[in-house]
Formats: sequence, C-alpha cells, structure tokens
Amino acid sequence: MQTPSFDILVIGSGAAGLTLALSLADHANIAIISKSPLLDSSSQQAQGGIATVMAKEDSIESHLRDTLKAGAGLCDPIVVKFTVEQARPAIEWLISQGVMFTQEETPQHKAEKQKTKGLFHLNKEGGHTHRRILHVDDKTGYVVVHTLAHQALNHQNITCFTEHTAIDLICEHDQCIGCLVLDNHAQELKLFSAKKIVLATGGTSFVYSHTTNADRTTGDGIAMAYRAGCRIADMEFQQFHPTCLYHQNSTFLISESVRGEGGILILPDGTRFMSAYDKRLELAPRDIVTRAIKTEMDKHHLDHVYVDITHKPAEFIQKRFPTIYQRCLDCGIDMTKEPIPVSPAAHYTCGGVVTDLSGQTTLKNLFAVGETAFTGLHGANRMASNSLLECLVFAVSAAKTIEHELQQLPFSKINSKTDIDFHETEKQKTTHLPVESLYQSQMSFHGLAQIDPSILVSQRGGEEKATGVYMSYMTVANDDANKAENQKTKGI
Repeated sequence: MQTPSFDILVIGSGAAGLTLALSLADHANIAIISKSPLLDSSSQQAQGGIATVMAKEDSIESHLRDTLKAGAGLCDPIVVKFTVEQARPAIEWLISQGVMFTQEETPQHKAEKQKTKGLFHLNKEGGHTHRRILHVDDKTGYVVVHTLAHQALNHQNITCFTEHTAIDLICEHDQCIGCLVLDNHAQELKLFSAKKIVLATGGTSFVYSHTTNADRTTGDGIAMAYRAGCRIADMEFQQFHPTCLYHQNSTFLISESVRGEGGILILPDGTRFMSAYDKRLELAPRDIVTRAIKTEMDKHHLDHVYVDITHKPAEFIQKRFPTIYQRCLDCGIDMTKEPIPVSPAAHYTCGGVVTDLSGQTTLKNLFAVGETAFTGLHGANRMASNSLLECLVFAVSAAKTIEHELQQLPFSKINSKTDIDFHETEKQKTTHLPVESLYQSQMSFHGLAQIDPSILVSQRGGEEKATGVYMSYMTVANDDANKAENQKTKGI
C-alpha cells in the first residue's frame, strides 16, 4: 500500500480548499484530494457572488445586522463581526489571484474609473439591506474556482490527487495524523500522512431528492470528523434555495440575483404572492421565501411556481445573466419572454464540524473550512452570498494558524518511523473495506430526505427529523451500529 506524506493534506477542492492550499503553498508541501475532477465542486456552481461592504452608503455594522437577522438570532456575533471585517482583504486577495469582478458600465462610472481603479457592480440579494454582492456576471463561483485551480495546478509545492475519495481519518494519541484514501480508478487504498489535515469537502445536500448540489456532495468530511470524535453542531439547519429550475431534464439554480434585479415570484395565473408573507417581498431571506413557495404549492396543489423577469429589457437579461439565459434556452425556456418554472431545493448545510476562528476542530491537527465547518456564522439560515465569503475568510485564517505552527516543525515529510507506525496501526482496518462499492453506497443516500415544511424553519424546530436523517447517513457510512446508540452525545 502506498503511504505518501505531505506537510498539509487538504481534502476537497472547492473555494475553501484551494484558497487554503494557495495561501500556504510557498511555505509547505501540500496535497489536495478531490474525489472528482478538480473543477467539480459546489463552489463553482455558486452564481450570485460574494457579500462585501463596498458602497459608501453601506457599513460593516449593516452587514453584521443583516446576517444576524437572517440567521434568526442564532449566529455567533463575534464570528459574524470577524467575517464581515475580513471580507475586503479576501476580495483583494482574489483580485490579486486574477479574478476580475464585473464593473459598472454607465457613462458616469466610466468617467470615474479614469480616476480610480474601477467601480464594481454590486447586486442586492435576499436579506441584504444594501447592494453589496460582488460578482462575475452570473458565474462567480465558476470563475473563482477556475482561477484558483489554475494557480494550484501550476504551483510546484501543490500536488493534486483527483479521482481520489477520502474514506476515514487516521488518529493516534488524540490527534489526527492522516487519512485513508481510495484511488477511484485503480481501486487501491492509500494512506496519506500529514502534519496538518484540512477538511473542505462541502455539505450534505445530496441526501435530498431535489438539490442544487452535485452528486458528490455526500457529507464525507463531516461524517469522517464525527467518526473521529469531533464535535459537530446544527445539522438540523439545512438551507433550501427557493428557486431551482423545475424541469424534467435539468436541475439548475436560478440565482437569487435574478430577484435582486427585479424578478418576481408568481403563480401559474400570474398572481404575485410574496406580499402575503414578508414586507421585503422576493428579497426576504431564503428560509422565508422557501416557506412561502412551499405553502403556495401545497395550497394550490402545484409542483412549482415561476420567477418572472420579462418586464426587463431582453438585452439587459442576456448581458446580466448569460449563463442562466443559455441554460434556460437549452431547456426550451426563453426567460426574456416567459417566466421560469422553479421550486425549492436543498442547497446548503448550515451546520457542520465545530471550529474556532482559525478553523481548528476539537481534534488536534485537524482543521475544517467552508461548508464542512460550523463556524457560527450562519445560524439557522445562511444569508445569500455569505458562503463564498466564509470559504475565503476562514481558509485564510486557518492558513495563518497552520503556517505559524508549521514554523515550529522542519520543512520535510514525516519521518520513516512515523510512516511505519502509521501503516501498522491501520493495516488491520484497511484489509476489510468494500472499496468497490463505495460510490454505489454514497449514491444510495440520494433521496433519503424530502423537503418538508416541518424542517423549513428559522428556529430549532424539526431538529429530530433533520438530525435523524443525517445521523442515519453517517451510521450507514461507518457500518457501526454502536454509533447510532451514541449519536445524541456527540455535541448535536
């Protein structure tokens, strides 16, 4: 069995994992594990953008208040303040990496850009009281991930292992020392050892039958951390995006920015309904809009409702939403002439592996960043475009801590004796793994959960049902019946 060693092992290749790897690549030898191609992550599907205070009329205090309100008062105010204060440096870092955000193009702004470095176009999304969403057209995540992946692939200190699936964390003496990994193509197991291990594997939304996430979003990192004894929290808070394209041949997110630019929600007869639910109408936080849509669907026995932006000029729609426009056209829908059929879909896991502000979990040497982590930022409901922001801010924060701790260690691979001990400790365990059925097992979780109004809440309601589904997933994944008996003692 191969036993590769690195200073840092990053499991996951989305925005958080790539940001952390690049932040440390000049100081350490890094491996990135991705169970699919490097560019196949939830991050690259993010259309909206990154919430950052940029406008003169906006403020850190306003962003903080909006986030706390959207999270139903269950966010950690210290974490929220830390995140929104670090947003601007995160954006500046992305720009330095080559990300070019969309800029304003009015005559006034063109004149002002002659005197400045440019003025960014800012969108407004649900829960935000100001325009503060930086974006790259309607494909922000795609551009961010592709830009960072290009940098990672060309860095001499980063080695990318694509089509490799992390199976379990390896722990010794109450600390994490590596990970058991399956080479998907060769169907061979490898034991990766590292001084620091980082989980950046995304959320759990694939357990739902209707989801905006890719089929690899099976909560692997959270499950591995749980089995290693880490504390997890708030798994009952699963966010549902209100507007996923409803079409028999395609599942595709209709970005919140469509409503931010004036799109309205209507019933099949053209009736607008959000005024009955919230004074912010279509720009209420996602949990409120989702509940409203689900209520209307149940009331009228519908499979979907519609987002209508046909009152905007066709040229504006095509230029502002080129990706969504083309994807809808591919499904026979011209969004410049007809409303888009939509329904709610599982979108984001607000809970996860508990970390501090540096991304450190409750297990020594193990970090978690991005959707895998529970930082306390989101509370019961993530506010729009705070997710990529969290990925960037906490990846950089974790990188600073890891760099500081690595400075106390020699820049080299783990010594041969550690490798031998590492191998012998896990030899018995690895000989009985049914590696050939791993992917099929993960796929079997799809559809275990359904959207139910009892868990579409902004408070701690429906906890038993939502947690039960997820804990069932982790119990099956570990094939250990005793875990089911002890699940309520693991910090949930």
